[in-house]
Amino acid sequence: MTSDTSTPRPAARPPFPAPASALIQRRYSCRTYLERPISAEDKGRLHEFMASRTRGPLGSQARFGLIAAAPDDRQALRRLGTYGFIKGATGFIVGAVGRGPKDLEDYGYLLEEVILAATGIGLGTCWLGGTFTRSTFVRRFGGVKRGETMPAVASTGYIGDDGTERIREREEGSRRFPPAELFFDGEWGVPLAAAGGGTGGSAAAGDEAGAGDEAGAGRYADVGPFAAALEAVRMAPSATNKQPWRIVRMASPEGGRSRRGPSTAARHDWHFHMVRTKGYGKGSAVFTVLRIADLQRVDLGIAMCHFELVARESGLDGSWVVADPGLELPGPGIEYTATWREAG
Repeated sequence: MTSDTSTPRPAARPPFPAPASALIQRRYSCRTYLERPISAEDKGRLHEFMASRTRGPLGSQARFGLIAAAPDDRQALRRLGTYGFIKGATGFIVGAVGRGPKDLEDYGYLLEEVILAATGIGLGTCWLGGTFTRSTFVRRFGGVKRGETMPAVASTGYIGDDGTERIREREEGSRRFPPAELFFDGEWGVPLAAAGGGTGGSAAAGDEAGAGDEAGAGRYADVGPFAAALEAVRMAPSATNKQPWRIVRMASPEGGRSRRGPSTAARHDWHFHMVRTKGYGKGSAVFTVLRIADLQRVDLGIAMCHFELVARESGLDGSWVVADPGLELPGPGIEYTATWREAG
C-alpha cells in the first residue's frame, strides 16, 4: 500500500445554475450549433465560473478561457482524426494544466465542471480531446506556459440540432456497461450491487440502459445514498465511449478497521481505477502519431467529477486522497487513480 496523500476540497459547491445531477442528465455531445455569437451575458457567467476552477482535486493548477471560433478550427479538429464534424460552433472552451503526476485527471475533472456550468447556462458542448499545444487554439488562448499542456478543449455555442443528436446520445447511453461490471465491493470482480444478495445484482445485470428508475437506485440495492453518484459515474462521457473507470468500495482504514471482502463498515473508501483499452490511448500507434493526450486519464477525471458533485448534492461529505489499496488485479493495463474517502 502506498502512502496517503490527501488534498482537501472545499465543502461549498461552485455556483451551478441547476442541480449537478440534472445538468449531468441534460448534457450531451452537441455537434450542431446555431451560427449565433454567445451573448455578452452568457460569456460573463461562464468566465466567472471558469475563474473559480483553478485547482483540481488532486492538486494540479489549471486555467480556462473562452475563445471565439476561427475559420481554421475545422482543419485543426480534422487533423485529430477521431471526433467527427463540428458544425456552427461559435466558441471553444480551452484550458491549460501544469504538468504533474495527476494533471490529466485534474484537467478532466475541472473541464467537466465548466462544461456542466455551460450546460446550465443553455449552451451546447462537445468534448474534443487531443494535443493542442501547437494549434491556433493555444495562440488565441494567449499561449501555453512552460510546464503546461492543453490535453482537450470543448466546442460550445447555442444548440442548433433538431433533437436527433440528443436521441443518438441516448442510444449511445444504452451501450453503457452495466453496474456489475464497473463497481466492486471489497475486492476486484465482486459486483457491488450484488454483494449484499439483494435485488440490485440481478437488476444491474439486466438493465443496461439505465432508464425507468430514479437515478438508477433500483440497481444499487446495498449502497444507500451513493446510488445516484455511482449512476452519474456510469453515464459520464468518455473518449469513444470506452468507459475506462472501475470503482472498488472498501472499509476505510480511518473507520477503525480494514478488511477485504464485502464491506459493512460505516465509512468507506471508493478506490477509482482505470482499465486501459488495448490498442487505444497511451502507447498506441494512432495516439503517438497524432500526438493525442492520454485521454483515458482525462476520462477518469470526468468520472471523479460526477461522483463528487452528486455525492455532495446527496449530502455526503468526503475528500480525495491518493492511497492505493494494493488490490490484486486481474491483469495488466489496470491502474489505480485516486480514492474518495468518506468523512467521519
